Amino acid sequence: MSTQSKSVLDLGKKLVNDLGLDDGVDTLGRWMAHYIAELILDTESAALEDKAAKQERCSSAILDLWRHRAELPKGTRPFEGTESVLRALENLDPCDEAPKYFQRQRIMATNAEPNIKVENWLETADCIDLAARQLIRFCLACASQTAQERTAEWVTLAESVGLNDDMDVRALRILMSEAELYGDEPVEDAERKKIEERLGQLETFQEVAEMLAGVLRDRLRPSGM
Repeated sequence: MSTQSKSVLDLGKKLVNDLGLDDGVDTLGRWMAHYIAELILDTESAALEDKAAKQERCSSAILDLWRHRAELPKGTRPFEGTESVLRALENLDPCDEAPKYFQRQRIMATNAEPNIKVENWLETADCIDLAARQLIRFCLACASQTAQERTAEWVTLAESVGLNDDMDVRALRILMSEAELYGDEPVEDAERKKIEERLGQLETFQEVAEMLAGVLRDRLRPSGM
């Protein structure tokens, strides 16, 4: 059996385990669990001449079930514990490195005559935009940590099958990597560079935020004071 085929069967076994085979599970979930379990058993016990065909049929059924993972019964969905985080990711998209605001106008402005003061403010705006994304990623990584152990197992299984490009798998891998940056493990050189870069962006964010807060506080002071 190839490594790929074994990985698909492992994914199937995990789906079966979470769907459950006992009578306490809903009818549809129990039926799907039995069906996939029978296909896996049939594949693993197949004679050599039948193995390839049965493997293909079993893998196809497992991957088809995986594609419908968001529609599985409550309590059995692989990423159920992080669904609210994934919805937030869809809206916030902190993984997109392009500036969020006025992208078309910014592109057009590159052909305009340069103005150093304007350019400095625009660079600061970009730093703020990037820092805000880091803060959002941090918040989402923290929000996903409660379900991280279960999530990590599913992500690893999906990646071993080659499903890295699935939106939820890719997004959760990013958040898991993000959480590692703030963990207790010793910092590697590559991580150190990333942390220093983010720290610089956050410090710029903090400086500009404090300056703006000062402007607004001054606006609130009664005239003559």
